[in-house]
Formats: sequence, structure tokens, C-alpha cells
Amino acid sequence: MSAGLHVLGPVDEIPVGEGRAYGVAGEQIAVFRLRDGSFRAVSAVCPHKGGPIADGTIDRAVVMCPLHQHAFELETGCSTTGAGPLRSYPVFADDSQNVIVRLP
Repeated sequence: MSAGLHVLGPVDEIPVGEGRAYGVAGEQIAVFRLRDGSFRAVSAVCPHKGGPIADGTIDRAVVMCPLHQHAFELETGCSTTGAGPLRSYPVFADDSQNVIVRLP
């Protein structure tokens, strides 16, 4: 994993209320654009059975894995249904309207 800031692409690539998966420095990261326009980023692979988190349904600040409906808080990555946690990442839109994620 390469620490630092990584440009993922234009804000418009992520519709409001949806997520997209990105490969960043060997990591799979799911980035979500919430209804308030803010962004959240977590690991893109569910720790339960490897489900595609970016394809999950989001409800306010929680995403549900599409395979077995495990739910995760988008801010912290913590499971609300007993699965292991997702890793969370700082993410924001810069002045040029690009989505930027910070890897540790």
C-alpha cells in the first residue's frame, strides 16, 4: 500500500446515493457519495464472504453487503450486524472536483 493522497477521478463518476469500487495501490476501496454530497470510503470487500461492498445499498451512513446483508457504518467501518469491521479511509473532493482518498 502506498501511503498518501490518491486521485480517484471526477466527483461526477459517483452518483449521489451510490458507491463505486477503485483499485488504489493494491487495495480495493469502495467510495460512497451520500445524499448530503459528502463522501465515505471503506474496504471494498466484505470480511464475511468477500461480497462487493460498493454494490451494497446505503441508508444514510450505513452500507449493507449485497450478499448476506451485513451492515457497516460508513464513517468507522464497524459492523452493526456482527461481522468483522471494514477499514475506513479519509476521502474528500478537492477544488478541482476530483475525489481524493488518503491511504495510511
